Amino acid sequence: MLALAGLRRRLAAPVRGGGGAMSPKGKAAGKAPTTPVVAAGDGCVRVAVRAKPGSRCSAVTDVTAEAVGVAIAAPPSEGEANAELCRYLSKVLEVKKSEVILEKGGKSREKVVKILVSMTPDEILEKLKKEASS
Repeated sequence: MLALAGLRRRLAAPVRGGGGAMSPKGKAAGKAPTTPVVAAGDGCVRVAVRAKPGSRCSAVTDVTAEAVGVAIAAPPSEGEANAELCRYLSKVLEVKKSEVILEKGGKSREKVVKILVSMTPDEILEKLKKEASS
């Protein structure tokens, strides 16, 4: 019976703003990065990509805070679009094809591509933005 009374008190208590026991540092830690290109801990760079397979030609369509939009000139079947995405990004970033790896999203439009080159995220982002504007 005491547990029920305690529950009633908690439900009747006003809700405080501020998020409870979580520190401000903990709140920010759960948010997504503000750039689609981030440095990985192992000296590589990860790029969040929103793939658009089945396009006439491969192109970087846009660069947003969440992902880099890439139109892919290959159908989304049997990994053809994924292979074309890695090939196209290697050309844009001027790196070897073997240094661009699809890390996540093999069957999704939301993908993460890992670049195995010692470039800064800013350098990669600059090349992607330049390609998007041309």
